[in-house]
Amino acid sequence: MTQPNAVPSPHTSAGASLPTFTGAARPYAGGDPYADYRTADFPFAHGTDLADRRLGAGVVAANDEFFAHRENLLKPGPAEFDPERFGHKGKIMDGWETRRRRGSSRERPHPADGDHDWALVRLGAPGVIRGVVVDTAHFRGNHPQSVSIEAAAVAGSPSPAELLADDVEWTVLVPRTPVGGHAANGFAVATERRFTHLRVNQHPDGGIARLRVYGDVAPDPGWLAALGTFDLAALENGGRVEDASDRFYSPATNTIRPGRSHKMDDGWETRRRRDRGNDWISYRLVEQAEIRAVEIDTAYLLGNSAGWASLSVRQDDDGSDNSHGSDARGVGVSMWTEVLPRTRLQPDTNHRFVLAAPVVGRDVRIDIYPDGGISRLRVFGSLTARGAARLSARHQKLGTPD
Repeated sequence: MTQPNAVPSPHTSAGASLPTFTGAARPYAGGDPYADYRTADFPFAHGTDLADRRLGAGVVAANDEFFAHRENLLKPGPAEFDPERFGHKGKIMDGWETRRRRGSSRERPHPADGDHDWALVRLGAPGVIRGVVVDTAHFRGNHPQSVSIEAAAVAGSPSPAELLADDVEWTVLVPRTPVGGHAANGFAVATERRFTHLRVNQHPDGGIARLRVYGDVAPDPGWLAALGTFDLAALENGGRVEDASDRFYSPATNTIRPGRSHKMDDGWETRRRRDRGNDWISYRLVEQAEIRAVEIDTAYLLGNSAGWASLSVRQDDDGSDNSHGSDARGVGVSMWTEVLPRTRLQPDTNHRFVLAAPVVGRDVRIDIYPDGGISRLRVFGSLTARGAARLSARHQKLGTPD
C-alpha cells in the first residue's frame, strides 16, 4: 500500500511567504508520535496568543463535537496522543473532532461543496491578529481537507445565538485553504482591525488539535478609564514583553499573565549564570502612564528565585523607542531612570513597593541579580492625558474597516 506523503509542500499561502502543509501524514507506526510532525518557525508566533485560555478565551459553541470536545482547541501545551485510548464513540483525541459528513441521499453520498463544521471562539483579549496556527497534531487521516477563519468585533458578552445573527459583520482572515494532517498550519494575517471573536470552519469535517491566534492586545480605553488605577503591564490590558536576556526555562511573557503563578514553570526562570552579569526583562506598557506602585512575585520559585531586583522606567515622551542611543540590550541608555533600587527578594513571596513619588513612563525594565527568576511583575498606575488620548485614537482607528 502506498503511504501518504508527509513532506512539507513548497507552495505558500496567499500574501505571505510561509511554509504550508497539505495532505495526510503517515499512519502512526509506534514510537514518538511527534517524530514525523510537520511544523515551521512562524514569525508571528512570538506575539501574544489572544486565544490563550489563561487570558479568558473560550470556545463558546460548535455545530458538532461528536468525537472530541471543542474546548480542547485552546488547551495550553501541545496535544497529547495515547494510541490505546478508546471510548464508546471511538478513538479519544486531544482536540476538536466532528463526525464524518455524508451526502443527502444514496445517489449523492458525498457532502456538498459548501458543507462544513464550525466553532465560535471568544478571544481572551481583544486585539489585532497577526497570524493563526491551525494545529492538526495526531490527526493524520481524519483532519479537515481545508479550513477558513473569520473574525468579528462584538461588544459585551454575546451569546452564540447573538454571534450567529445576520447583523454581525464577519471579516475573512483566512480564505478556504488546504491544510495538512499532523502539522502546524500557519497563516499570516494583514487585517489591521480589532477583533473579539473568531469563527473557525473546517471543510467538510474532521479534527483540529489546537488553535493559536497571535497578535497585539487592543484594550477598551473606556474600560481602563473607568478602572482608573490598573496593572499597566498586564497582557490583558495591552502590556507586552519587548525583550529579555534569557528564556531558557520559561518565557518572560509568563510574568504578565493573569493571576498568580500556580507552579514553578508558570513564571520566568533563567539558566544559571557563570559570569558577573545579570538577567533582565524590558516591558512596553499599554501607554504612557503615571506609575505609583509595583509588585514583584517569586511564587513557587524557592532555590531558584532571583536574589535581588531593581526597576527602571523610561519616559519615551516623543514616541520613539531609542532616540538617545542604545546599550547592549538595545534600549536607550540616557532615558532609563531607576525607580526601585536593588532590593533583596525572598523566595516564594509577593513583594509590594510603593514608589516614593509617582513616575511617568511608557517602558519598564526589571533587572534581577545575578540570575534565577520571578513569577509575576505588576506595575500599578493610571494613564496620563497624553497616553489616554493616544490609546483612544488607536482604538477608533482599529474599528474602522479597511
